[in-house]
Amino acid sequence: MRENLSSWNDTIVALATPPGLGAIAVIRLSGPASISMISNVFSRQGLNSKASHTVHFGKIINGKEVLDEVVVTIYKAPKSYTGEEVVEISCHGSPFIQDSILQLLQANGARLAKPGEFTQRAFLNGKLDLTQAEAVADLIASNTEAARKTALYNLKGGFSSDLQVMREKLIKFSALIELELDFSQEDVAFANKKSLELLVHELQEKTTALLLSFQLGNVIKHGVQVAIVGKPNAGKSTLLNTLLNENRALVSEIPGTTRDTVEEYLNIQGVMYKLIDTAGIRHSTEDSIEQMGIEKSKEKIQAADIVIALFDASATTAAQIKQWNQELLGAHKLIFVGNKMDIAIDASLEKDPELKGIIFIAAKDKKNILALENALHQKAVGDGLNKEGTIVTNARHVASLKRLLFALNDIDSGLVNNVTGDLLAIDINHALHYLGTITGQITNEDQLDFIFSKFCIGK
Repeated sequence: MRENLSSWNDTIVALATPPGLGAIAVIRLSGPASISMISNVFSRQGLNSKASHTVHFGKIINGKEVLDEVVVTIYKAPKSYTGEEVVEISCHGSPFIQDSILQLLQANGARLAKPGEFTQRAFLNGKLDLTQAEAVADLIASNTEAARKTALYNLKGGFSSDLQVMREKLIKFSALIELELDFSQEDVAFANKKSLELLVHELQEKTTALLLSFQLGNVIKHGVQVAIVGKPNAGKSTLLNTLLNENRALVSEIPGTTRDTVEEYLNIQGVMYKLIDTAGIRHSTEDSIEQMGIEKSKEKIQAADIVIALFDASATTAAQIKQWNQELLGAHKLIFVGNKMDIAIDASLEKDPELKGIIFIAAKDKKNILALENALHQKAVGDGLNKEGTIVTNARHVASLKRLLFALNDIDSGLVNNVTGDLLAIDINHALHYLGTITGQITNEDQLDFIFSKFCIGK
């Protein structure tokens, strides 16, 4: 159940489009007085009698002064985003006009909305569950195709549906066990313990799969940090410029040109990669500025999700490359890349079967760059984006899923040890509780305020 939640009965207003100059701006009202408030300042009368989901052209008037010509759209409860009366005013995008209309509506009794308050009201009025509400924020913030698809899947209720199926199955067994407890004097069994054991194993597998999906979900939501490392003059900055298709980093034949890390973003196959061009690492240098850059490079390498280890294939023997490859074998976040194959002395390096795992490129000529991009994508997400099903992207969901798994393990242990029905019922109720905290069936006002405070104002 939702505890200590405010029952709002006021009307809120906010700018629903980004602040600043634009062709059109949208101002949104939600609450029981939305339509009557706009009627007070709108040139066309009788909006209260108009049908829901209708659009009306007219003027916003403050006394005798016309503020703007606008289009007003009305949505009547409960058939609206928030489940309340909602009005959207499409006005001209002048910041002065936007502010004037907002002030006028506040003078007529509206309150400025808090961040995420429209979506919070949609949740409290049963229009969305909490996973869907959080997906709204994720969809707004999505900057790649993978992030958009994942957020849209959750907004449509994909994740909620998975959790609801789990919840319903557990509730069924919980009810049967509670029934047994009511008839404990008659020594009757309503719940099939073997079926419960099979269900718990099924739910353990499902919960574990959801937890494991968070690694991919984190990549989709936050991107991948990729450090490009190697000795001075290996071509790191050239590679960065080639991947970005622009001259972002300074390129020179002089070793040690890059003194500080250069960071840029690149979208590869729907996933965002943060590319970090690091200062070339060498054992000794008398340049104190370069040395500081090297130390910073080492920090970036430690923090990176993937490391592109770049070497100059034109100045390295096959024997040396094989030795490096052997030494680095098993480094799970490493991609070994040989650059400058266009001027390599040994052109057979690419065909050597012992060097099969190494990608050979010519960054300056953009040779084999697609193979490197594919390797990055495979290392980061594999074929996870091609699979159907829920991908968990929210750390709050992960915390609840971990607690759910502990509760399921307790049920499993109880069944193995043949504990009494009252103890089993407690563990099942714990599992139901943690499922409810994900969807919002169990929450409180402080939790909601924290979750929705991260939304933008007007949504």
